Amino acid sequence: MRTTLPPAALRAAAIAMAAVLSAFGSAVWIEHRAHLHLDIVIAAVAMTMILGRVQRGAHPGDRLIGTAVLVASAASASEVSSLLHRFPLFGDAAFTAAMAATIWIRRFGPRATKAGTVVVVPFITLLVTQGQGVTSHAASYDLWCALIALVAAFWVAVYQVGAAAMGFHEQRPRPPAPPSLITPSSAKRVPASTRMACQMAVALGSAFAVGHMAFHDHWPWAVLTAFIVCSGARGRGDVLHKGVLRAAGASVGTVVATTIAGAFPPGDRWSVVIIFAVLGVASWLREISYVYWAGSVTAVLSLLYGYFGQNAPSLLETRLEAILLGAALGIAASWYVLPVRTGDVLKRRTAEALAALSAFLSSPRGDHTEIRRRQAHFQHAVTQLEQIAKPLRAHRMLTGAALRADTIDAMHTCVEPVRTLASIFASIDAETDTEPAWEPLRRAVAANVGAIRRALGSKPGAPYRRIEAQPSSPASLALTALDAALAELSRFEPRAAPLSSRA
Repeated sequence: MRTTLPPAALRAAAIAMAAVLSAFGSAVWIEHRAHLHLDIVIAAVAMTMILGRVQRGAHPGDRLIGTAVLVASAASASEVSSLLHRFPLFGDAAFTAAMAATIWIRRFGPRATKAGTVVVVPFITLLVTQGQGVTSHAASYDLWCALIALVAAFWVAVYQVGAAAMGFHEQRPRPPAPPSLITPSSAKRVPASTRMACQMAVALGSAFAVGHMAFHDHWPWAVLTAFIVCSGARGRGDVLHKGVLRAAGASVGTVVATTIAGAFPPGDRWSVVIIFAVLGVASWLREISYVYWAGSVTAVLSLLYGYFGQNAPSLLETRLEAILLGAALGIAASWYVLPVRTGDVLKRRTAEALAALSAFLSSPRGDHTEIRRRQAHFQHAVTQLEQIAKPLRAHRMLTGAALRADTIDAMHTCVEPVRTLASIFASIDAETDTEPAWEPLRRAVAANVGAIRRALGSKPGAPYRRIEAQPSSPASLALTALDAALAELSRFEPRAAPLSSRA
């Protein structure tokens, strides 16, 4: 877990809050002029906040697609909100199906994944506004919600594009596509995106059922928590780790904010000031850990309900019970419904990183563009592997079971030697330079990478053979360091699982 925040994180938070405040002002003006409900203003703030993160550094085409998806999703979410009031059972089913679908479409690639993330935004806003006494509305209200979504997308684009033009906002490069590891046998298995969609459907369906029975008008707390815990899970260990942290953060945020909200009368403008201050800090601290975001968002909800007069101390116990129940339902669904085992995810992502490393070691000498491209593939693969590291490192700390966490650490250790080798490979003139003295060492290291890949795939072949240190040049030092990390990886023997169960 990072403990320091780069300046870019502060700049991104400042840009996000500028967009949020602008959208807030626009939504208040529209709400007064059209005599709408304040849920429109809440929706504008929530959509701008989340969209600002989703579209950070987006390419123009992706930004336009995201805006179109957001507008359509906002109108649909408004209709589902009305359905929740008129026909709760059908509304619950429609909401659950929509959220599951946003996960299922991840199988169609990065753009579909990002589109699914954008679709989620208005539906999560729906859960927030359900606690504000919003009633069923006319069909024309859907158009107002679509307009508010367009306003949110407009302000996000204005500030992000403007900041990028002035050089204050770093662009996010599109991640390179990982190497394909699909085999005929693994293609018959249920894809991870389908499994996660089923888990979300079960978690939300049970949260709706139990929430309505146990908490009546306060059911959104259980449903929202179940969604937060279940979303973005990368295996059973990951969902348990994140679920506990998110539930803890949400509980602490609720306790603190409910106490603060009680100090202000309903409708007090200082509550609004505190809400925006908490949102600004939350968007900044999220770069350290999602637990801060979970705590801050639930704190904002408590402050918001206090603004509308729902700050009675008796509600604190109800909120905490709903949060804990929602977290338990989310964890249980991810753990028992078509579970994605952490060992399977670790094996697949390790195999992908090794495939990228093998491709890098065979880079054509002197081809600067191709060498950098293959280095980027490897760096992306290691980043994907790091996404599942926290629960494994926590498990190592609690139980002393170090093998799986050590595997991730070893792969991360390869990053610096690869960076050094990329510079050396690119500086060689393949046409005029003779074969360097370290070339046999490079071939030996590449052979060891192949040996470990075959072992992961349970395929026959020559085993890994440790290379003796050869510190005669920078390239030899880097290759020797790389092989030392591979020695740790050669110990990794998780339970057999297909390498293509994409999360």
